[in-house]
Amino acid sequence: MTSVKPASVAWRSPPSASPLALGSRRHAVGLGLIVAAGAALRFWNIGAGYPYRIGVDEPVIAERAIAILKTGDFHPHFFDYPGLYIYTQAIVAAVRFLTGAMNGQWISLDQFHPEHLFLWTRSLNALLGTVTILVVYRAGLRWGPRVALVGAGLMAVWLNHVRESHFALTDVPLTLLTALVLVLSLRALETGRLASFVAAGAGVGLAAATKYNGAVALVVPLLAAAASRHARPSRVLCALGATAAAGGAFLIAAPYTVLDLPAFLNAFAAMSASYQPRPFVEGARIYFGHLNVTLGRLGVLALQASVLWAVVRALRERQAGRWAILLAFPLLYFQVVATKRLIFARYLLPLVPFACVLMGVLIVDAAGAIARLKRPRAARLLAAPALVALVLFHGVRAGLAWPAQYGRRTTQDVAYRMIEEFVPPGSGVAVENSVLRLPDSKYRARMVPRLTDRSPEEYRSLQIGFLVASSVVFGPVLANPDARPAEFAAYRRLFEEAGRCLPAVTPTETVSGPEIRVCRIPLD
Repeated sequence: MTSVKPASVAWRSPPSASPLALGSRRHAVGLGLIVAAGAALRFWNIGAGYPYRIGVDEPVIAERAIAILKTGDFHPHFFDYPGLYIYTQAIVAAVRFLTGAMNGQWISLDQFHPEHLFLWTRSLNALLGTVTILVVYRAGLRWGPRVALVGAGLMAVWLNHVRESHFALTDVPLTLLTALVLVLSLRALETGRLASFVAAGAGVGLAAATKYNGAVALVVPLLAAAASRHARPSRVLCALGATAAAGGAFLIAAPYTVLDLPAFLNAFAAMSASYQPRPFVEGARIYFGHLNVTLGRLGVLALQASVLWAVVRALRERQAGRWAILLAFPLLYFQVVATKRLIFARYLLPLVPFACVLMGVLIVDAAGAIARLKRPRAARLLAAPALVALVLFHGVRAGLAWPAQYGRRTTQDVAYRMIEEFVPPGSGVAVENSVLRLPDSKYRARMVPRLTDRSPEEYRSLQIGFLVASSVVFGPVLANPDARPAEFAAYRRLFEEAGRCLPAVTPTETVSGPEIRVCRIPLD
């Protein structure tokens, strides 16, 4: 009786090829095109809205990085993020400052502000996002060059990763590090060497030092140790080595979590209040909604099917360890984030490299199965690409479209030009709901959740002569005054007592964003 070959055989490399070889010149060209396309998507319109259309948390990190330069105090005095990315931005800030000084932009650190840093740190994240594509390819090579190419291609166009690579936040560096942990853990499984497990553990420590939830990735090298058939000197010592390396790397990269232990514990406890538990089903439904935006319904079904197919492959092959490594982290990580009250689409990014490899395996295996059907050659040649196109169409289109959409003109663009023209430099400005970030080098801006939290008299006492209002906040109040009469009266008073309001900036067919009003409060 002849044995039945796995569905992926037709797509595998020749037996003489190394499992980590590039495969052929065509694969090298394909990888180059994928990486180039991924880089283009991540750098395209990266400066759109600079320096006023900035992510809420971008200034938080940049301000602390610059504070390190100005004070020489390496304590970030901030524990919402562990520290590694703040130090990374501090290094970038030092290079940026020296470059600017040599070009005559400033002569002291007092003239250096976060708006001078954003483009550089955004570019760093775009570069890290591009490198992640290569790391995903290296992981996918364990399942063949075609899986690697499909996985890398998915990573290149994954909507949320393209989007977040435009902002200087921790999620993209964390995603790169979790992908690196996957590759290092697969390598440790293959070699069984203690040094390889230590390297994988160190990757986990750096991931956790970038964002605390990166610690979940420790499950990957631990599973590699448990599954290793030739761990040296033993499975237990390899697991302990990975764990110790993770702890050591974390402490080196985020030392003040121990050096200022009371402040860390207090800050972590306060932050945890935003991450109270929620039912898993409720959180999972929200995250699957985000995935549906990224992949479309067929893409989400393919992702779910890829998990089941990985289990099938694991059960019928003698290399279940690598499948456990590929499956455990995304499933565990999804459970962790889905059971927390605070939910953002970018929180799913660390599991994306794993998802890309899983979907790559399913797509390649399905295409291989179609190629062996007893059908006319032309039908088979058309069916496989059609299947791939059908599954990936939404995700590819969404990833390609986002940078162009981000570069479109917004109400923030129009309002900022008006402020530059009509608001004198050095003026105090209250900005509602962070609708704009005004440069520290030009204005004394104060971010407020609602303009009505203070009266006109209080704004005058703070020497704030201008108000920037966002319809995200005032819109519902003005639209239904009877529902919140006190807030309606407060807004009405603010707008009436303002000496002059510029024409309201409203969205149109070509200009997106909220309505923005810029008003002046006489200070005398």
